[in-house]
Amino acid sequence: MKIFRFPFSIAYSDTDAGGIVYHGRYIEIAERARMEMMRGIELPVDDIGFVVRELSIKYMHPLRLAADIIVETEMVKVGAASMDLQQKFVHDDTICAIMNITVAYIGADMRAKRIPNAVLSHLDSTKEG
Repeated sequence: MKIFRFPFSIAYSDTDAGGIVYHGRYIEIAERARMEMMRGIELPVDDIGFVVRELSIKYMHPLRLAADIIVETEMVKVGAASMDLQQKFVHDDTICAIMNITVAYIGADMRAKRIPNAVLSHLDSTKEG
């Protein structure tokens, strides 16, 4: 499947006292990457859209202040009402962390709902880059 690449520069506010990215910030940075990937999707009226159902992170190499990174987001599996995504945090061609995430699509009643074809088409046409 296609990989969506999101550039990000590590700021002071992303780090702990030692200048290393705080572990919780990875989730926030990954969310920004997913939001950018979904930019331009028009949801049906009253649908909530995608919400995180499950998430795990494997930290392999620390990211530091002022690092320019790329968050690579790949749709690993698309189901009727959910998607499994993998997000890699890459710095200088080194994978520093890998996040595996499941998102569910929900309607206004806060219940899982089939992902609309228009949403799937948009995601399928999202360009790599």
